[in-house]
Amino acid sequence: MKKLLILFLIGATAFSCKNTQSAANKDNSDPSKYVKLISEKDLKTMLYVVASDEMEGRETGSAGQKKAGLYMIDQYKKSGISFPKGASDFYQHIPASYLNAKRNQNLPDSENIWAYIEGSEKPDEVLVISAHYDHVGIKDGEVYNGADDDGSGTVAVIEMAKAFAKAKKQGHGPKRSILFLHVTGEEHGLHGSRFYSENPLFPIANTIADINIDMIGRRDVEHANTNNYVYVIGADRLSSDLHNAVVAQNEKYIKMDLDFKFNDPKDPNHFYERSDHYNFAKHGIPAIFFFNGVHEDYHGKGDEPQKIEYDALTKRTKLAFVLAWDLANRENRPVVDKPIK
Repeated sequence: MKKLLILFLIGATAFSCKNTQSAANKDNSDPSKYVKLISEKDLKTMLYVVASDEMEGRETGSAGQKKAGLYMIDQYKKSGISFPKGASDFYQHIPASYLNAKRNQNLPDSENIWAYIEGSEKPDEVLVISAHYDHVGIKDGEVYNGADDDGSGTVAVIEMAKAFAKAKKQGHGPKRSILFLHVTGEEHGLHGSRFYSENPLFPIANTIADINIDMIGRRDVEHANTNNYVYVIGADRLSSDLHNAVVAQNEKYIKMDLDFKFNDPKDPNHFYERSDHYNFAKHGIPAIFFFNGVHEDYHGKGDEPQKIEYDALTKRTKLAFVLAWDLANRENRPVVDKPIK
C-alpha cells in the first residue's frame, strides 16, 4: 500500500509539473525576454553584407540580388527556420512576363524569399512581416547599395525571425503562424508584394495583418536632433485594433516617439500607397508601415551601411517585434472596422 502511495505521489507530481510547464508555455503575454534578443551587433553584421558592393545594388532579378538572397536564406537556415509549409523551397518565383506587364522595364525573372514559423494554436491564421530586398543596382559605374532602402528592413525581418525561433525552441512559439516575406521589385512598382497578394501561399482571408518595414536605419531633417522616433503609416486605415496595438506595445516596452504625420490621407507624399504593405491593405488586410522618412541619400549612392544609426535600427526593430508578438499571440485577430479605400 505504501509503495502504491509513493508511486501515486510521484505520478501526481510529474503530472502537476507537466501541466505547470504547459501552462507556462501558453503564456505568451510578455515579450520582454525575447525582444532582448534583437541584437544591434547582429543587425550591423548582416547589413554590412546585404548592402555591400558584392551585392551590386540588388537590382531586381540581377546576379547581385540573387547573391543577397542566398545570404539571407543562409541566415534562416543557421537559425533552424525553414521555408513555409506548402512551398518547395525558400523562393516564390516571379516570371519576367509578370514583372514587365504594367510597364516594360526589361526586368528578368526574380523571386520573393519567404521563411515561416508555424503557430502552435491557430496555425491557419498567418501574420505577414514584410520588407523588400531589391534596390536600384548600378548607375554610371557606381553601386547604389541601399543600406537604408531597404537593407535596414531586410535585416530587421531576419533578426525578428531569429528571436521568434528562439522563443519557439524554448516553448513560447507564436500561437499564430508567421510568414517572413522578403519581396522583390518594390523599386519598380511594388511588383513582388503585388504578386504575392495575387498568388498567396496562404489564403488572404487567413492573413490577419501585414507589418511592413521599409527604411528604419536613418533620420530625416524633421528629426535632426533625435533618432528616437519612427513614422507609423496605415495602422488605423482599416483597423482600430492595429492602431491601438502599436500604441500600447510602444508605450509598454519601447517608448519611442510615434510620428503619424505621413498617415494623413491628405499628405502629398502618399507614402501609404508607396510601399509593399499597400498590396495587402487593398485586399482588406490591416497593414502598418514603419519608416524613418526620406534623407539626403534616398535612392543615392551615399546610402551606405556606415551611415546607418544602428541604435535607431535596433530600437525600431524591437518595436516591430513586440507588435508582431502581440498580434501573433492575442486572443482575436485585429478587427477590420473601416472601409477599404
